[in-house]
Amino acid sequence: MKLAATPAFCAALLTSAVFAAPAFAAMAPGMPMPAAGAPAAAPITAERPAADVVRDDHRKPLEVMAFVGVKPGMKVAELGSGGGYYTRMLSKAVGPTGKVYAIATQAQETAGRLANLRALAGVLGNVEVVVAPDLASWKTPAPVDVVWTTENYHDFHNGPTANIPGLNKAAYDNLKPGGVFYVEDHSAAPGAGLAATAAVHRMDEAVAKTELTAAGFKLDGETNLLRNPADNRAGSNSEAGSFVTDRFGLRMKK
Repeated sequence: MKLAATPAFCAALLTSAVFAAPAFAAMAPGMPMPAAGAPAAAPITAERPAADVVRDDHRKPLEVMAFVGVKPGMKVAELGSGGGYYTRMLSKAVGPTGKVYAIATQAQETAGRLANLRALAGVLGNVEVVVAPDLASWKTPAPVDVVWTTENYHDFHNGPTANIPGLNKAAYDNLKPGGVFYVEDHSAAPGAGLAATAAVHRMDEAVAKTELTAAGFKLDGETNLLRNPADNRAGSNSEAGSFVTDRFGLRMKK
């Protein structure tokens, strides 16, 4: 299976109803997007929150989706949907014939942290929340073309229930042959090792590659779209103010 996004497809996204003005403006007054983890007390629309839009310059979502090869009709499993920054765009990119499975855990469900994501899924239509006992045992209703996680991989290492070999095996098992696992994260300093995942919430890129290849993946591509040479990669990751972290993006193929 060849995963490719054409320039015409990216242009179509830029001019589509969700990505063109006024959708790239703030949401309509009186319809704010609730904060992550908050009760879904306000209506949620498919329009993008202003807080998401201002991050586009440094997250480069259209370029990243083109690098990964997201295109209409695909099935995507998203790990760590958060506030839905990429959920909205992946939903639009795969279109009505595609599907986005937002993977969540039973712990999130028990803590009441999925209300916003479920509400967003109800609006978008082609997004389905899949709740698993943990991130090592998730399974999609159908094999997927892409498994996607951005700025979360380091956090998957933290906590008493962390199981990276299990998580990567689940990603591998749920992919179609030839499918890709896209892993994007804040870069740790070379040689930082796993200590960086909790200490500064960054990921040692070399360690990530070792873990992913151990699960059976082959490195199919790397992107420099999100690199920032001004980041010394030693401090805690932050998107506050004008500072943007150096980030790596790995396209790992099954």
